[in-house]
Amino acid sequence: MRHEAKTTSTGPARDAAEVDETPVEALGDLYRDGITACRGAFPAEWVDQVREDVDTAFAEARSRPDGAVGRGPQRWYVEIHPEQLRGFVDLVTHPWVVRVCRAVLGPRYEIVELGFDTPFPGAAYQPWHRDFPMPGETRQQRRLTSLAFNLTTVDTVEEMGPFEIAPGTQWDDHADFDHGMFPPRERYPRYERRAVRKYPKRGDVSARSALTIHRGTPNVSTVARPVLVLGVDAPGAGNAARHDMAVTRGYWERLPPLVREHLPCPVVETLTPIRQKHTIEGLVMGV
Repeated sequence: MRHEAKTTSTGPARDAAEVDETPVEALGDLYRDGITACRGAFPAEWVDQVREDVDTAFAEARSRPDGAVGRGPQRWYVEIHPEQLRGFVDLVTHPWVVRVCRAVLGPRYEIVELGFDTPFPGAAYQPWHRDFPMPGETRQQRRLTSLAFNLTTVDTVEEMGPFEIAPGTQWDDHADFDHGMFPPRERYPRYERRAVRKYPKRGDVSARSALTIHRGTPNVSTVARPVLVLGVDAPGAGNAARHDMAVTRGYWERLPPLVREHLPCPVVETLTPIRQKHTIEGLVMGV
């Protein structure tokens, strides 16, 4: 498997001094609703380059066993290495992304996941779910210990099966959640009353707590809707154990300090294709 050391940027990496402002509005959104967004964070042309890299990575992943994992009918998730995405440095040094990470997760936040989720035509409703069980810190201290940043590669419309989220449910804590992730069906009416569908455009970036109850909706269009996923943890959150991100030594040495200090992944001589291991059985089965 060949990977080029891609560090193409729309401009110089941002210095830490540019990202000190506290994102008060985003903090309010995340703790109240469980999701926030920065509209027009990147130009559409930059996002089109991301889409090219995503399509290349998906074709490679589907060519080998365990390269992509199902998240429901006609819906796939693929984890990738930073070097497979030319815009990686741009994304993780964007001032809004850095500010939100620092404010929510602390100054020693850790980038632990890079991948993409793609609902193809024919994708169905997912069951309402969160991405992993609630950590003790969140349950006991009402503290968010991880964030999922999403960047759409298409201008989302209803027919594509938009992401649907139930604001405020990041704090829901019930012993009857299957595997700590899937609420029982008798709770569905509550989530459906709260449900908000999101229609991001190319260039928009969102951040959410992966604990906020959400689901994918049916893609009845004729096109796929790939969404880039960047997972970031507070120190000790433990989500890195679910992922296998790595960088080569040459790539690591070219990364700006602002990236290296938050990227605790292995530095290797040669990249190994990632075998997906974050399978969520309840999503594979679908509704």
